[in-house]
Amino acid sequence: MGFKIAVVGATGNVGREMLSILAERAFPADEVVALASRRSQGSEVSYGDKILKTKTLDTYDFSDVDICLMSAGGEVSKEWSPKIAAQGAVVIDNSSAWRYDQDVPLVVPEVNAEALREIKKGIVANPNCSTAQLVVALKPLHDRATIKRVVVATYQSVSGAGKDGMDELDRQTKALYSLHDVQQKKFPKRIAFNLIPQIDVFMEDGYTKEEWKMMVETKKILDPKIKLTATCVRVPVFIGHSEAVNVEFENPISADEARDILRSSPGIMVIDKHEPGGYITPHEAAGEDATYISRIREDITVENGLSFWCVSDNLRKGAALNAIQIAESMVNRGLLKAKKQAA
Repeated sequence: MGFKIAVVGATGNVGREMLSILAERAFPADEVVALASRRSQGSEVSYGDKILKTKTLDTYDFSDVDICLMSAGGEVSKEWSPKIAAQGAVVIDNSSAWRYDQDVPLVVPEVNAEALREIKKGIVANPNCSTAQLVVALKPLHDRATIKRVVVATYQSVSGAGKDGMDELDRQTKALYSLHDVQQKKFPKRIAFNLIPQIDVFMEDGYTKEEWKMMVETKKILDPKIKLTATCVRVPVFIGHSEAVNVEFENPISADEARDILRSSPGIMVIDKHEPGGYITPHEAAGEDATYISRIREDITVENGLSFWCVSDNLRKGAALNAIQIAESMVNRGLLKAKKQAA
């Protein structure tokens, strides 16, 4: 007996990716329902070889839903996730609404799947896209040599800002090639052929909220003792986040040892040849499930230091795939039973 899955925000970038991945991975679902706002009611979305018509969130009865994949933004999640959980569904939320609630597990299955045993509110949080790939890479290294400090610079694609971000890069690029004026709506500066060292709003200490998210979430998922500083940059790439990561450890670890550890770790692919093109770029990572690691080398300026390059598809591992892996982990651990089966 399979599960009944509801996808909220099914017409957005991540919602569509969730439906695609559910079908790709043959998740044991008897029924999948696509939900969206009133204005998107009746829109068609793909689920494998099926076409689903979206239904309206605010009139839907969740009493027979087992898992709700929520990707409709923080405000919608704050209002609806507790209501849906109260009807007995487990909500896996992709927004930032519940990540910092101590009673809500923040989970990357390769890193801290055991936290799924501590679900108190019926809600599990998905981390920020840039955090998800980072902790997948850090976890096996932390287990081996204990991380003291991380310095990370991100190169984040416009899809992290949703469909509007992708549309803006597309429009601006076409405008520049045709010698038309460039219009800015989604981003604070032109994104086409440019970089923007700001993602989300600025905080009082000068960090942006995106940078703050990476610091707080890494501590919650991996280890509260880890010190982390981030600089998050939006780049003119459609899909795929990249990160330049510098790590300082308590114990010695060589680049060769790190390479071997990462090669044998879940969710990671190491592509690291010291030759032109012997590394992964976001173009190649798009559409892939793995977190790719390249350019692994020892940091000669600090004792027990390593630097590496980390790339992943932010719509997949950074969002949709991770949410579905959370659901799979709950099923595989016997933490979730279908309501039909229970009846």
